[in-house]
Amino acid sequence: MEPITPQAFPDQRVQRRRVFYIPGYDPIHPRRYRELYRKEGQAQAQISGYQLALKPKKTGGPYGWHVTGTMDGAVTEADVEVLVWSDIVKTSMARGILATYLQLLLTAYAYIGSGAVFRLAGLRKGPMIAALYPFVFLLAELLLACLAGWGVSELVAYAHPALGWVAGLGVIWALLRAFKRWDNKVFAYYLMHDYAYSAQAGGANPPELEARMTAFRLSIRDAMTAGFDEILVVGHSSGAHLAVSILADLLREGLPAKAARLGFLSLGQVVPMVSFLPKAKRLRADLHYLSASEELVWVDVTAPGDGCAFALCDPVAVTGVAPPDKRWPLVISAAFSQTLSPTRWKELRWKFFRLHFQYLCAFDRPGDYDYFQITAGPLSLADRYRDRAPSKNRITRPASGYRDMA
Repeated sequence: MEPITPQAFPDQRVQRRRVFYIPGYDPIHPRRYRELYRKEGQAQAQISGYQLALKPKKTGGPYGWHVTGTMDGAVTEADVEVLVWSDIVKTSMARGILATYLQLLLTAYAYIGSGAVFRLAGLRKGPMIAALYPFVFLLAELLLACLAGWGVSELVAYAHPALGWVAGLGVIWALLRAFKRWDNKVFAYYLMHDYAYSAQAGGANPPELEARMTAFRLSIRDAMTAGFDEILVVGHSSGAHLAVSILADLLREGLPAKAARLGFLSLGQVVPMVSFLPKAKRLRADLHYLSASEELVWVDVTAPGDGCAFALCDPVAVTGVAPPDKRWPLVISAAFSQTLSPTRWKELRWKFFRLHFQYLCAFDRPGDYDYFQITAGPLSLADRYRDRAPSKNRITRPASGYRDMA
Protein backbone atom coordinates (compact mmCIF):
# COMPACT_ATOMS: atom_id res chain seq x y z
CA MET A 1 0.00 0.00 0.00
CA GLU A 2 1.28 3.48 -0.86
CA PRO A 3 1.76 5.97 2.00
CA ILE A 4 -0.61 8.91 2.35
CA THR A 5 0.62 11.64 0.01
CA PRO A 6 0.48 15.42 0.39
CA GLN A 7 -0.98 15.70 -3.11
CA ALA A 8 -4.01 13.60 -2.14
CA PHE A 9 -4.69 15.60 1.04
CA PRO A 10 -3.40 19.22 0.99
CA ASP A 11 -2.38 20.78 4.28
CA GLN A 12 -5.27 22.26 6.23
CA ARG A 13 -5.41 23.14 9.90
CA VAL A 14 -8.34 21.75 11.88
CA GLN A 15 -10.12 24.32 14.01
CA ARG A 16 -13.28 22.31 14.75
CA ARG A 17 -13.47 18.54 14.93
CA ARG A 18 -16.25 16.09 15.76
CA VAL A 19 -15.07 12.78 17.21
CA PHE A 20 -17.31 9.72 17.37
CA TYR A 21 -15.92 7.06 19.68
CA ILE A 22 -17.26 3.51 19.34
CA PRO A 23 -16.33 1.34 22.35
CA GLY A 24 -15.78 -2.37 22.27
CA TYR A 25 -17.96 -4.94 24.04
CA ASP A 26 -18.25 -3.00 27.29
CA PRO A 27 -21.20 -2.89 29.72
CA ILE A 28 -19.83 0.07 31.69
CA HIS A 29 -21.39 3.55 31.53
CA PRO A 30 -19.67 5.81 28.96
CA ARG A 31 -18.66 8.30 31.68
CA ARG A 32 -15.73 5.93 32.12
CA TYR A 33 -14.34 7.14 28.80
CA ARG A 34 -14.71 10.81 29.73
CA GLU A 35 -12.81 10.28 32.96
CA LEU A 36 -10.16 8.23 31.17
CA TYR A 37 -9.76 10.99 28.57
CA ARG A 38 -9.55 13.68 31.24
CA LYS A 39 -7.00 11.87 33.41
CA GLU A 40 -4.78 10.48 30.67
CA GLY A 41 -5.07 13.62 28.52
CA GLN A 42 -3.74 15.78 31.34
CA ALA A 43 -0.88 13.33 31.87
CA GLN A 44 0.02 13.37 28.17
CA ALA A 45 -0.24 17.16 28.02
CA GLN A 46 2.30 17.51 30.83
CA ILE A 47 4.65 15.03 29.17
CA SER A 48 4.37 16.50 25.68
CA GLY A 49 4.11 20.18 26.55
CA TYR A 50 0.64 21.15 25.33
CA GLN A 51 -2.69 22.00 26.94
CA LEU A 52 -6.05 20.24 27.10
CA ALA A 53 -9.22 21.57 28.73
CA LEU A 54 -12.46 19.58 29.06
CA LYS A 55 -15.95 21.05 29.34
CA PRO A 56 -19.51 19.70 29.03
CA LYS A 57 -20.46 18.80 25.45
CA LYS A 58 -21.87 21.47 23.13
CA THR A 59 -23.54 19.15 20.63
CA GLY A 60 -26.42 16.69 20.71
CA GLY A 61 -26.08 12.99 21.28
CA PRO A 62 -26.51 10.78 24.32
CA TYR A 63 -23.07 11.24 25.92
CA GLY A 64 -19.87 13.16 25.28
CA TRP A 65 -17.67 16.10 26.18
CA HIS A 66 -15.99 19.16 24.67
CA VAL A 67 -12.21 19.50 24.61
CA THR A 68 -10.02 22.45 23.72
CA GLY A 69 -6.50 21.59 22.63
CA THR A 70 -3.71 24.16 22.47
CA MET A 71 -0.87 22.61 20.49
CA ASP A 72 1.83 23.90 18.17
CA GLY A 73 0.56 27.46 18.51
CA ALA A 74 -2.95 26.52 17.39
CA VAL A 75 -6.24 26.15 19.24
CA THR A 76 -8.58 23.32 18.22
CA GLU A 77 -12.10 22.73 19.49
CA ALA A 78 -13.31 19.13 19.48
CA ASP A 79 -16.66 17.64 20.42
CA VAL A 80 -16.37 13.99 21.43
CA GLU A 81 -19.41 11.72 21.44
CA VAL A 82 -19.50 8.15 22.68
CA LEU A 83 -21.75 6.03 20.47
CA VAL A 84 -23.37 3.97 23.19
CA TRP A 85 -24.25 0.30 22.84
CA SER A 86 -23.49 -0.70 26.44
CA ASP A 87 -27.20 -1.40 27.01
CA ILE A 88 -27.07 -4.08 24.30
CA VAL A 89 -23.97 -5.51 25.93
CA LYS A 90 -25.63 -5.61 29.35
CA THR A 91 -28.65 -7.44 27.95
CA SER A 92 -26.43 -10.01 26.23
CA MET A 93 -24.57 -10.59 29.50
CA ALA A 94 -27.73 -11.12 31.55
CA ARG A 95 -27.47 -14.89 31.40
CA GLY A 96 -27.44 -17.44 34.17
CA ILE A 97 -24.78 -20.03 34.89
CA LEU A 98 -26.30 -22.83 32.82
CA ALA A 99 -26.94 -20.52 29.87
CA THR A 100 -23.31 -19.36 29.98
CA TYR A 101 -22.03 -22.94 29.83
CA LEU A 102 -24.34 -23.55 26.89
CA GLN A 103 -22.82 -20.47 25.27
CA LEU A 104 -19.40 -21.98 25.85
CA LEU A 105 -20.35 -25.11 23.90
CA LEU A 106 -21.98 -23.20 21.04
CA THR A 107 -19.11 -20.73 20.74
CA ALA A 108 -16.52 -23.52 20.74
CA TYR A 109 -18.49 -25.24 17.99
CA ALA A 110 -18.69 -21.98 15.98
CA TYR A 111 -14.93 -21.44 15.99
CA ILE A 112 -13.70 -25.05 15.94
CA GLY A 113 -16.36 -26.40 13.60
CA SER A 114 -15.69 -23.65 11.06
CA GLY A 115 -11.94 -24.07 11.33
CA ALA A 116 -11.60 -20.37 12.18
CA VAL A 117 -9.75 -21.02 15.44
CA PHE A 118 -6.87 -22.74 13.66
CA ARG A 119 -6.53 -20.02 11.03
CA LEU A 120 -6.66 -17.30 13.67
CA ALA A 121 -3.96 -19.04 15.70
CA GLY A 122 -1.71 -18.82 12.66
CA LEU A 123 -1.91 -15.02 12.74
CA ARG A 124 -1.28 -14.12 16.36
CA LYS A 125 -0.97 -16.34 19.41
CA GLY A 126 -1.83 -13.57 21.93
CA PRO A 127 -5.48 -12.99 21.07
CA MET A 128 -6.06 -16.73 20.73
CA ILE A 129 -4.68 -17.31 24.23
CA ALA A 130 -7.01 -14.54 25.40
CA ALA A 131 -9.88 -16.26 23.58
CA LEU A 132 -9.09 -19.63 25.17
CA TYR A 133 -8.86 -18.12 28.64
CA PRO A 134 -12.61 -18.00 29.42
CA PHE A 135 -13.11 -21.52 28.09
CA VAL A 136 -10.31 -22.95 30.23
CA PHE A 137 -11.25 -20.91 33.29
CA LEU A 138 -14.95 -21.76 33.19
CA LEU A 139 -14.26 -25.44 32.62
CA ALA A 140 -11.75 -25.41 35.49
CA GLU A 141 -14.38 -23.83 37.74
CA LEU A 142 -16.87 -26.52 36.73
CA LEU A 143 -14.31 -29.27 37.38
CA LEU A 144 -13.45 -27.88 40.83
CA ALA A 145 -17.13 -27.57 41.71
CA CYS A 146 -17.80 -31.15 40.58
CA LEU A 147 -14.83 -32.52 42.52
CA ALA A 148 -15.94 -30.70 45.65
CA GLY A 149 -19.51 -31.89 45.13
CA TRP A 150 -18.37 -35.46 44.64
CA GLY A 151 -16.27 -35.32 47.83
CA VAL A 152 -19.16 -33.96 49.91
CA SER A 153 -21.51 -36.49 48.34
CA GLU A 154 -19.26 -39.36 49.39
CA LEU A 155 -18.94 -38.06 52.94
CA VAL A 156 -22.67 -37.51 53.39
CA ALA A 157 -23.47 -40.88 51.84
CA TYR A 158 -21.73 -42.67 54.71
CA ALA A 159 -24.29 -41.33 57.19
CA HIS A 160 -27.27 -40.72 54.91
CA PRO A 161 -26.97 -42.54 51.57
CA ALA A 162 -30.13 -40.98 50.19
CA LEU A 163 -28.86 -37.46 50.84
CA GLY A 164 -25.44 -37.90 49.24
CA TRP A 165 -26.44 -36.82 45.74
CA VAL A 166 -28.53 -33.93 47.05
CA ALA A 167 -25.65 -32.61 49.14
CA GLY A 168 -23.21 -33.01 46.25
CA LEU A 169 -25.40 -31.15 43.77
CA GLY A 170 -25.98 -28.42 46.34
CA VAL A 171 -22.23 -27.89 46.76
CA ILE A 172 -21.67 -27.82 42.99
CA TRP A 173 -24.34 -25.18 42.50
CA ALA A 174 -23.16 -23.10 45.47
CA LEU A 175 -19.60 -23.06 44.20
CA LEU A 176 -20.61 -22.15 40.65
CA ARG A 177 -22.66 -19.25 42.01
CA ALA A 178 -19.69 -18.13 44.10
CA PHE A 179 -17.38 -18.28 41.09
CA LYS A 180 -19.82 -16.12 39.13
CA ARG A 181 -19.94 -13.53 41.93
CA TRP A 182 -16.13 -13.37 41.90
CA ASP A 183 -15.96 -12.90 38.14
CA ASN A 184 -15.22 -9.17 38.46
CA LYS A 185 -11.73 -10.32 39.45
CA VAL A 186 -11.10 -12.83 36.65
CA PHE A 187 -13.49 -11.74 33.82
CA ALA A 188 -14.13 -15.29 32.58
CA TYR A 189 -17.90 -14.80 32.24
CA TYR A 190 -17.42 -11.38 30.68
CA LEU A 191 -15.06 -12.67 28.00
CA MET A 192 -17.26 -15.68 27.35
CA HIS A 193 -20.23 -13.40 26.67
CA ASP A 194 -18.02 -11.23 24.44
CA TYR A 195 -16.91 -14.05 22.15
CA ALA A 196 -20.35 -15.66 22.22
CA TYR A 197 -22.00 -12.42 21.07
CA SER A 198 -19.87 -12.32 17.92
CA ALA A 199 -20.21 -16.03 17.26
CA GLN A 200 -23.92 -16.48 17.99
CA ALA A 201 -24.93 -15.90 14.38
CA GLY A 202 -21.74 -17.14 12.77
CA GLY A 203 -20.37 -13.61 12.41
CA ALA A 204 -23.57 -11.88 11.26
CA ASN A 205 -24.75 -8.88 13.28
CA PRO A 206 -27.79 -9.44 15.52
CA PRO A 207 -30.84 -7.31 14.56
CA GLU A 208 -30.61 -5.07 17.64
CA LEU A 209 -27.00 -4.25 16.82
CA GLU A 210 -27.78 -3.51 13.17
CA ALA A 211 -30.49 -1.08 14.31
CA ARG A 212 -28.07 0.71 16.62
CA MET A 213 -25.43 0.88 13.88
CA THR A 214 -27.99 2.56 11.62
CA ALA A 215 -28.61 5.19 14.31
CA PHE A 216 -24.85 5.72 14.65
CA ARG A 217 -24.52 6.20 10.89
CA LEU A 218 -27.25 8.83 10.87
CA SER A 219 -25.54 10.73 13.71
CA ILE A 220 -22.25 10.76 11.81
CA ARG A 221 -23.98 11.82 8.60
CA ASP A 222 -25.69 14.75 10.33
CA ALA A 223 -22.32 15.95 11.62
CA MET A 224 -20.76 15.90 8.15
CA THR A 225 -22.39 19.21 7.23
CA ALA A 226 -22.46 20.87 10.66
CA GLY A 227 -19.46 23.11 10.12
CA PHE A 228 -16.68 20.85 11.34
CA ASP A 229 -13.34 20.64 9.55
CA GLU A 230 -12.92 16.96 10.29
CA ILE A 231 -15.15 14.09 11.34
CA LEU A 232 -13.07 11.45 13.10
CA VAL A 233 -14.53 8.03 13.87
CA VAL A 234 -12.59 6.01 16.44
CA GLY A 235 -13.34 2.30 16.84
CA HIS A 236 -11.67 0.47 19.71
CA SER A 237 -11.45 -3.34 20.00
CA SER A 238 -14.70 -4.86 18.67
CA GLY A 239 -15.92 -1.30 18.08
CA ALA A 240 -13.50 -1.25 15.13
CA HIS A 241 -15.47 -3.76 13.07
CA LEU A 242 -18.71 -1.93 13.87
CA ALA A 243 -17.09 1.25 12.56
CA VAL A 244 -16.04 -0.52 9.35
CA SER A 245 -19.64 -1.44 8.54
CA ILE A 246 -21.07 1.91 9.66
CA LEU A 247 -18.64 3.86 7.49
CA ALA A 248 -19.05 1.55 4.51
CA ASP A 249 -22.81 2.13 4.63
CA LEU A 250 -22.26 5.88 5.01
CA LEU A 251 -20.05 6.04 1.92
CA ARG A 252 -22.33 3.81 -0.15
CA GLU A 253 -25.11 6.32 0.47
CA GLY A 254 -22.90 9.08 -0.90
CA LEU A 255 -21.53 11.90 1.22
CA PRO A 256 -23.41 15.20 1.23
CA ALA A 257 -22.04 18.20 -0.65
CA LYS A 258 -19.37 20.19 1.20
CA ALA A 259 -18.92 17.39 3.71
CA ALA A 260 -16.13 17.59 6.30
CA ARG A 261 -13.01 15.52 5.86
CA LEU A 262 -13.56 11.99 7.13
CA GLY A 263 -11.03 10.02 9.16
CA PHE A 264 -11.23 6.54 10.67
CA LEU A 265 -8.90 5.45 13.46
CA SER A 266 -9.12 1.78 14.48
CA LEU A 267 -7.40 0.87 17.74
CA GLY A 268 -6.58 -2.57 19.14
CA GLN A 269 -8.82 -4.18 16.52
CA VAL A 270 -10.04 -7.78 16.70
CA VAL A 271 -11.65 -7.79 13.25
CA PRO A 272 -10.46 -11.32 12.30
CA MET A 273 -12.35 -12.82 15.26
CA VAL A 274 -15.52 -11.92 13.36
CA SER A 275 -14.48 -11.71 9.70
CA PHE A 276 -13.12 -15.29 9.75
CA LEU A 277 -16.53 -16.72 10.68
CA PRO A 278 -18.67 -18.24 7.90
CA LYS A 279 -21.64 -15.83 8.05
CA ALA A 280 -19.63 -12.60 8.35
CA LYS A 281 -20.42 -11.84 4.71
CA ARG A 282 -21.52 -8.28 5.45
CA LEU A 283 -18.33 -7.46 7.32
CA ARG A 284 -16.15 -8.95 4.59
CA ALA A 285 -17.98 -6.91 1.94
CA ASP A 286 -17.59 -3.77 4.04
CA LEU A 287 -13.86 -4.37 4.53
CA HIS A 288 -13.48 -4.86 0.77
CA TYR A 289 -15.40 -1.66 -0.02
CA LEU A 290 -13.90 0.61 2.62
CA SER A 291 -10.31 -0.37 1.85
CA ALA A 292 -10.56 1.13 -1.66
CA SER A 293 -12.42 4.33 -0.76
CA GLU A 294 -10.92 7.68 -1.68
CA GLU A 295 -13.39 9.52 0.57
CA LEU A 296 -11.72 8.80 3.89
CA VAL A 297 -8.41 8.07 5.56
CA TRP A 298 -8.16 4.88 7.62
CA VAL A 299 -5.29 4.40 10.06
CA ASP A 300 -5.09 1.16 12.05
CA VAL A 301 -3.04 1.24 15.26
CA THR A 302 -2.16 -1.86 17.24
CA ALA A 303 0.85 -3.03 19.27
CA PRO A 304 2.48 -6.47 19.66
CA GLY A 305 2.43 -5.85 23.41
CA ASP A 306 -1.38 -5.92 23.37
CA GLY A 307 -2.20 -9.60 23.74
CA CYS A 308 -5.91 -9.00 23.14
CA ALA A 309 -5.57 -7.47 19.65
CA PHE A 310 -4.51 -8.84 16.28
CA ALA A 311 -1.41 -6.69 16.31
CA LEU A 312 -0.14 -5.45 12.94
CA CYS A 313 -2.59 -7.73 11.09
CA ASP A 314 -4.03 -5.82 8.15
CA PRO A 315 -7.73 -6.69 8.73
CA VAL A 316 -8.60 -6.47 5.04
CA ALA A 317 -5.63 -8.44 3.74
CA VAL A 318 -5.69 -11.27 6.29
CA THR A 319 -9.42 -11.75 5.68
CA GLY A 320 -8.57 -12.29 2.01
CA VAL A 321 -10.89 -9.61 0.62
CA ALA A 322 -8.40 -6.98 -0.50
CA PRO A 323 -9.40 -5.43 -3.86
CA PRO A 324 -6.78 -4.67 -6.55
CA ASP A 325 -7.04 -0.94 -5.80
CA LYS A 326 -6.71 -1.31 -2.01
CA ARG A 327 -5.64 1.89 -0.23
CA TRP A 328 -6.44 1.24 3.44
CA PRO A 329 -5.79 0.78 6.23
CA LEU A 330 -2.42 2.29 6.97
CA VAL A 331 -1.20 -0.23 9.56
CA ILE A 332 1.16 1.19 12.17
CA SER A 333 2.41 0.09 15.56
CA ALA A 334 2.00 1.91 18.86
CA ALA A 335 5.14 -0.04 19.93
CA PHE A 336 4.41 -0.16 23.67
CA SER A 337 7.88 -1.48 24.51
CA GLN A 338 9.39 1.67 22.95
CA THR A 339 6.80 4.36 23.66
CA LEU A 340 6.55 3.39 27.33
CA SER A 341 9.60 3.80 29.55
CA PRO A 342 11.19 0.57 30.86
CA THR A 343 9.73 1.27 34.30
CA ARG A 344 6.22 1.89 32.95
CA TRP A 345 6.41 -1.07 30.58
CA LYS A 346 7.48 -3.36 33.42
CA GLU A 347 4.54 -2.10 35.48
CA LEU A 348 1.97 -2.76 32.74
CA ARG A 349 3.50 -5.74 30.91
CA TRP A 350 1.26 -8.40 32.45
CA LYS A 351 -1.86 -6.27 32.92
CA PHE A 352 -3.49 -7.52 29.73
CA PHE A 353 -6.82 -5.71 30.03
CA ARG A 354 -5.14 -2.44 30.95
CA LEU A 355 -2.78 -2.72 27.98
CA HIS A 356 -5.74 -3.22 25.65
CA PHE A 357 -6.82 0.32 26.62
CA GLN A 358 -3.34 1.84 26.39
CA TYR A 359 -4.19 3.35 22.99
CA LEU A 360 -6.52 5.74 24.87
CA CYS A 361 -3.89 6.60 27.47
CA ALA A 362 -0.70 8.60 27.95
CA PHE A 363 2.73 7.45 26.78
CA ASP A 364 5.77 8.68 28.67
CA ARG A 365 7.98 8.19 25.59
CA PRO A 366 5.49 9.10 22.84
CA GLY A 367 6.25 8.38 19.21
CA ASP A 368 4.12 9.47 16.27
CA TYR A 369 0.96 8.05 17.87
CA ASP A 370 -0.70 10.36 20.39
CA TYR A 371 -4.44 9.83 20.90
CA PHE A 372 -4.93 13.34 22.27
CA GLN A 373 -3.11 15.11 19.46
CA ILE A 374 -5.14 13.08 16.96
CA THR A 375 -8.48 13.90 18.61
CA ALA A 376 -7.79 17.47 19.83
CA GLY A 377 -4.84 18.71 17.77
CA PRO A 378 -4.66 20.97 14.70
CA LEU A 379 -3.69 18.29 12.18
CA SER A 380 -6.22 16.07 10.47
CA LEU A 381 -5.63 12.32 10.50
CA ALA A 382 -4.51 12.54 6.87
CA ASP A 383 -2.05 15.36 7.52
CA ARG A 384 -0.66 13.75 10.64
CA TYR A 385 0.24 10.54 8.81
CA ARG A 386 1.04 11.91 5.36
CA ASP A 387 4.02 10.07 3.88
CA ARG A 388 3.98 7.64 6.83
CA ALA A 389 4.95 4.20 5.57
CA PRO A 390 3.10 1.20 7.03
CA SER A 391 4.82 -0.98 9.60
CA LYS A 392 7.39 -3.30 8.08
CA ASN A 393 6.21 -6.07 10.40
CA ARG A 394 2.57 -5.92 9.36
CA ILE A 395 0.89 -9.19 8.42
CA THR A 396 -0.90 -9.25 5.05
CA ARG A 397 -1.09 -12.98 4.32
CA PRO A 398 -4.70 -14.02 3.47
CA ALA A 399 -5.68 -16.53 6.13
CA SER A 400 -9.48 -16.74 6.34
CA GLY A 401 -11.19 -19.82 5.01
CA TYR A 402 -14.33 -17.78 4.23
CA ARG A 403 -14.06 -14.97 1.69
CA ASP A 404 -17.56 -14.74 0.22
CA MET A 405 -19.19 -11.34 0.59
CA ALA A 406 -22.72 -10.04 0.89
